Amino acid sequence: MTSPNTPLLDTVDTPHDLRKLEPAQLRQLADELRTEMISAVGTTGGHLGSGLGVVELTVAVHYVFDTPNDRLVWDVGHQAYPHKILTGRRDRIRTLRQGGGLSGFTKRSESEYDPFGAAHSSTSISAALGFAVANKLAGTPGKGIAVIGDGAMSAGMAYEAMNNAEQAGNRLVVILNDNDMSIAPPVGGLSAYLARLISSSEYLGLRHLASRLTKKVSRRVHQSLGKAEELTRGLVTGGTLFEELGFYYVGPIDGHNLDHLIPVLENVRDAEEGPFLVHVVTKKGKGYAPAENSADKYHGVQKFDVITGEQKKSSGGPPAYQNVFGETLAKLAETDPTICAITAAMPSGTGVDKFAQAHPERAFDVGIAEQHAVTFAAGLAAQGMRPFCAIYSTFLQRAYDQVVHDVAIQNLPVRFAIDRAGLVGADGATHAGSFDVTYLAALPNFVVMAAADEAELVHMTYTAACHDSGPIAFRYPRGSGTGVPLPATPERLEIGKGRIVRQGSKIALLSLGTRLAEALKAADALDAKGLSTTVADLRFAKPLDHALIRKLMTTHEVVVTVEEGSIGGLGAHVLTLASDEGLTDPDNGFGGLKIRTMRLPDTFQDHDSPEKQYDEAGLSAAHIVETVLSALRHNSAGVSEARA
Repeated sequence: MTSPNTPLLDTVDTPHDLRKLEPAQLRQLADELRTEMISAVGTTGGHLGSGLGVVELTVAVHYVFDTPNDRLVWDVGHQAYPHKILTGRRDRIRTLRQGGGLSGFTKRSESEYDPFGAAHSSTSISAALGFAVANKLAGTPGKGIAVIGDGAMSAGMAYEAMNNAEQAGNRLVVILNDNDMSIAPPVGGLSAYLARLISSSEYLGLRHLASRLTKKVSRRVHQSLGKAEELTRGLVTGGTLFEELGFYYVGPIDGHNLDHLIPVLENVRDAEEGPFLVHVVTKKGKGYAPAENSADKYHGVQKFDVITGEQKKSSGGPPAYQNVFGETLAKLAETDPTICAITAAMPSGTGVDKFAQAHPERAFDVGIAEQHAVTFAAGLAAQGMRPFCAIYSTFLQRAYDQVVHDVAIQNLPVRFAIDRAGLVGADGATHAGSFDVTYLAALPNFVVMAAADEAELVHMTYTAACHDSGPIAFRYPRGSGTGVPLPATPERLEIGKGRIVRQGSKIALLSLGTRLAEALKAADALDAKGLSTTVADLRFAKPLDHALIRKLMTTHEVVVTVEEGSIGGLGAHVLTLASDEGLTDPDNGFGGLKIRTMRLPDTFQDHDSPEKQYDEAGLSAAHIVETVLSALRHNSAGVSEARA
């Protein structure tokens, strides 16, 4: 056994090394792991509080279970930094969320200890059930272990999985990481003793024997005895709901007390019955005073000073887009009592918190339940309200059926405020808002807008509030605006009408969204080369401004569309318009019009700074210029849809 002063973390590269330690050494290891995580996140920024809360749980799970043969799935994955340190990635932990470095979430290509990639919540139980049943069917050893937070349990998908989990038997273990409640008196010595008792093989054996005996009596007596046991245990532990879903409930237990965690997890590991739900109570931000004392427990942080906890944020600058939206909507609601705002567990991220401060009775945080959020908004709209459903682009994907069936088909005036549109930097592919224009503009009845800057966002918020004839969506990016002055009075935009920002004669750049700034830079460079350039901010991906696009196509030699979305978006719709009207035919009389579309590449881009991501995507001013020059060099007229 090593000296208490020996840095144990230096001896642990993988869980195999961890399992060589004595139980008495695990407390020291957990303390060192917490210190290492704080130091790393102080250097890189990222998710802090959630990882601090699961340090002991991470140590205990890897110590007790045979990972990676037992497949450990972290729900969302943002709390998995301690897991990464213990699974062979400590030497790279200070590359978290940096270009070419470790992902901020679990990622299959990164490690065999990440069996399932996750960055959207509430998927863990379904995935772990898949691993468990696959092993059971194949007759191979190995459990599926899901660690899911209490917030993620607000999503219906978690319960859908639990409702089908009984068939996995003892192959499935769900650990409910409850970090919303404090470690109150119920999570003390008596509760820990009861948890160990009811998960022990002796208790389970007696329970199994009793079950066999009671089955020999009448069915009514058997059911009554079963409900009596369930009720008794439910009164003590609170697990009746999970028992109804077919789980054997254990808990609650203190998730920071290794002396409690280890024996319970060992009992669960060795049990012949199942599936199990282990209720573990933790404290978000545990062990780091600045995080514990913060309102959000330092959920997501910039780089910070480890000693003081002070985050290194830039001062001043333009307001964040989500705040512009939230404050604009709150102001509009002062004179319109029908306006209300809905968010799915992201009040501050979407700016709905600004609205809620002014109009608390009309602000609704429905939890991690995007499907419910959309249909709830549809119901409000059907009853005459003006709901704004504020959801990140990447999360709105989860509610697409509701968008189609409950909103678009019924032509209900739900307003979709789509935050985090385009590339999002350090959060990478899982959080990129790449597809919303494509998947919304394909739907009949929809109006789809994209704000070029924060002033345009003010106008689009007001336009959406005034639009009662069907669903309408407007998208805007993550981060700060461009610095343009905000209008004192919002303007109601004419639906389907773009604007000319800069007039030229030879080249036309058709921009949608915040690539407008790069399009203007490109126009400067093209003008310097003697190529007179028009820049249009189309504002609308649907309906398109047919008159404006037709005019630009018939008066310019090269037309280039520029957007921050995937293939199938603005460019595809412009090409369809040109094709339908014969504008690209060789004999159309327009001198052989050349059209190029610029969009995100047909790949999932890894995390990096947004600037580098857009440059890699070929959507910077230099790439726009090269696309134009390439089109001019092309010998034959025609249509192509290619990225520079």
